Amino acid sequence: MKELRIGMVGYGFMGRAHSNAYKRLTDFFPVRHKPVLKAVCARDAAKAKAFADNWGYERVETDWRKLVSAGDIDAVDICTPNDLHQEIAIAAAKAGKMILCEKPLARTAAEAEPMVKAVEEAKVPNMVWYNYRRVPAISLAKQLIDEGRLGRTFHFRANFLQDWTIAPDVPQGGAALWRLDAKAAGSGVTGDLLAHNIDTAMWLNGPITRVTAKTETFVKERMHNLTGKVEPVGIDDACLFICEFANGSLGLFESTRYARGHKALKTFEVNGAGGSVRFDLEEMEYLDYFEYKGESHVRGWRRIHVTNGEHPYMNRYWVPGLVIGYEHSFLNALADFVTGLETGTPAQPDFRNALQTQKVCDAVLESARTGAWVATGVAL
Repeated sequence: MKELRIGMVGYGFMGRAHSNAYKRLTDFFPVRHKPVLKAVCARDAAKAKAFADNWGYERVETDWRKLVSAGDIDAVDICTPNDLHQEIAIAAAKAGKMILCEKPLARTAAEAEPMVKAVEEAKVPNMVWYNYRRVPAISLAKQLIDEGRLGRTFHFRANFLQDWTIAPDVPQGGAALWRLDAKAAGSGVTGDLLAHNIDTAMWLNGPITRVTAKTETFVKERMHNLTGKVEPVGIDDACLFICEFANGSLGLFESTRYARGHKALKTFEVNGAGGSVRFDLEEMEYLDYFEYKGESHVRGWRRIHVTNGEHPYMNRYWVPGLVIGYEHSFLNALADFVTGLETGTPAQPDFRNALQTQKVCDAVLESARTGAWVATGVAL
């Protein structure tokens, strides 16, 4: 067993999700690399120490440059606000480190492109944590589409709904609320929520070629945690867009943090000539599938309980009928990354693949600003 020595920058929600995956990888997957939690880095030494003690990291750093250059670190995991991704990733690549980066890759495609160049010039393994690809039901949808069971695709529709920023007294900026600060996040629900849906959509249905969009910021001013001043809000609270895919199908996407009663309603549906699939994250162990062929008097939607050993990833977990959860999507992603190291077939999405999602996000925001159809420039 070879050690894979991890240095993590950041310790928030994603830090916990990734750390859990590192600790459990070899319990479930027969890989030859065992993650070792060497160091966690954050500006607040006390909070970083508490995180390190809880999760089992060997030491704490307060300067990410020291972590990136350390000789006992093989892989750098970037779990910081989006505005720090580029500088850390480029430095890690130059230091010859493997890189795992939280999504979105950067705030803009222009910011992401030097990151792609850096990892490709350094030839370092890299991956972006678009973990929803690794939900077994979504991976099964990919399998059904690749098998041709849906035939020619006509429609892709998706949404991602939350409700946690409706109150006007929620501040922007600072720890835990950086997603409401445009300078740190780059955008609001487009980069935070829709980026997941866009990645899933292009993985399932191919490139998005052009978009037309509408965004809205419902609360125009909020107090900033770092300055204490009431400042204009620069992020989008809601985003709607329609799009065209390279295969000729149409897409409809919606994201908002103003859907009262929804904490993480992420859904998609794909309609084709031979059938359809649909998924709902709130019932993530199921995939709904409609097959057109067959006897007409029993034709209809079927619900597949994605827990059997023949379903994606499920042979690594429990017996049929017993479900896994959100945290396992990160474990599955990490397993794919490590398997890629061992087989020489890199896991996706890597930085270049994630750049395509960033291009769509940029086009969506540009369309919302101009009111025009905007070409994405995504590689076909």
